[in-house]
Amino acid sequence: MTDEPHPSPRRALITGASLGIGEAFARRLAADGWDLVLVARDAGRLDATAAELTARYGRRVETISADLSTDDGCTTVERRLVAEPPVDLLVNNAGISLNTPFVRSAVEDEARLLRLNVLAVLRLTHAALGPMIERGSGTVINVSSVAGFGVPMPGSTYSASKAWVTNFSESIGLSVAPLGVRVMALCPGYTRTGYHERAGIDMSRTPRWLWLRTDEVVDEGLRDLGKGKLVSVPSWKYKLAVAGLRHAPRRLLRGVSRDTRGRVGRDGG
Repeated sequence: MTDEPHPSPRRALITGASLGIGEAFARRLAADGWDLVLVARDAGRLDATAAELTARYGRRVETISADLSTDDGCTTVERRLVAEPPVDLLVNNAGISLNTPFVRSAVEDEARLLRLNVLAVLRLTHAALGPMIERGSGTVINVSSVAGFGVPMPGSTYSASKAWVTNFSESIGLSVAPLGVRVMALCPGYTRTGYHERAGIDMSRTPRWLWLRTDEVVDEGLRDLGKGKLVSVPSWKYKLAVAGLRHAPRRLLRGVSRDTRGRVGRDGG
């Protein structure tokens, strides 16, 4: 009797993996038997997360400390995406928002937002797709936002960056699907990741019922991926919100918007 070869474990590379939605992806995929490559700036937190996941789930976890708003950071992760062992799933989760209206912010900060939210997603998706197309299998999930369907925070460039991510993901997803490769945009609404508090963004006016948990965002996103969707909007309340952002009069939307991170006051705020 000959021994059957054991299939190689699936491997996912997750950016922004030390906190929030990225960390939730890491925990869910490790529990499902995936090996991981975790990417974030904070090397200490990355190593602690990797050690915990290895101890709990027995999975192999690599870490890459990289700032994806820089060329060097993107290049480091691109090299891993085309190296062996192969990456079967890329989750582009790293991103930022600014707590300053566009007309008051420094252009360097706005450029950093675009490099991280847009350029890094483009570069890493491009790097991942080459080997995936060659193998005839693989998946990219780009974490976008409900904000990308409209202008819920006037004066902020965050929603514009996420509109690009959603459109880009849907477009590329349509082009590579016949080649056996999947690309999906995951568009959550307000999610309790701790990011707003760390960035000093006051979200106290946002009703509690609007907040999502990171695990439910990941669970619904993976379910939608299994259904073949190109764009996933977790939770019925945000599906309704997207319909409103797409079709409601802009004047009405401006009147009900409570996200003030991009607003400009006469006092210079």
